[in-house]
Amino acid sequence: MTGSDTAPVRIDTSRPHPARVYDWWLGGKDNYPVDEELARRILAADGTVLRGARANRRFMQRAVRTVAEAGIRQFLDIGTGIPTEPNLHQVAQGVAAESRVVYADNDPIVLRHAEALLHGTAEGSTRYVHADVRDADTLLRRAAESLDLGRPVALSLVALTHYLDDDPDGDDVYGLLERYTAALAPGSYLILSQVTPDLSPEAVERAADLFGRSGTPFHPRPLAAFSRFFTGLELLGPGVIPVHGWRPTAEDVAAQAEGIVPVYAGVARKP
Repeated sequence: MTGSDTAPVRIDTSRPHPARVYDWWLGGKDNYPVDEELARRILAADGTVLRGARANRRFMQRAVRTVAEAGIRQFLDIGTGIPTEPNLHQVAQGVAAESRVVYADNDPIVLRHAEALLHGTAEGSTRYVHADVRDADTLLRRAAESLDLGRPVALSLVALTHYLDDDPDGDDVYGLLERYTAALAPGSYLILSQVTPDLSPEAVERAADLFGRSGTPFHPRPLAAFSRFFTGLELLGPGVIPVHGWRPTAEDVAAQAEGIVPVYAGVARKP
């Protein structure tokens, strides 16, 4: 089974969007001049961003493969972004063809490209829902049309939480994560990565300032603040660690020689 939202949406090209900026860093073509302009300005201010974008993609692939090999057959990916192969469903269904995947994002250009996300195996299913991470009730309800939330799910928010603040009257990112993990069955997994100021403070501060001035709040978090997302969960080894050091492949080890990537990553299981 495959499916996606079909309601027409308008793409705002007057201001940059994080998913499209990220797409430019990854060498994609699904972005606009306003996105490229911001992407280039941030790259000039913070030379780590290209390494970070690539390292995040490889982390997603390693983490998904890890939990799939541990027996997970359901995946909810929030903040999907513009399709870049290999996509999450290709990794998961490469391990187990019957895997069921739901992608969720609120960027209209991702909706426009949703069909590219839906070419999975005949045995499994892939679905795209157009929804905002901040509306947890709606997103989970729609995800439950394809996933059985009474059984373990791998929830991934890769390079997303740094766009959400922790103000209880704002995005309340910690409250959001608690709501999502509370809705998951025991044995589920949480896959996270996010930018930190710990490893390259001046460059990350410049990037955050540029994001903020473009209308996109950006919230790098130090180790303790990032680790807080895993409260009540059981971290898989090696724990919270810079992204390219999480169960690295030979490619990741080689990439470490390119320089620092100021991104933390972690995967945890709900007991």
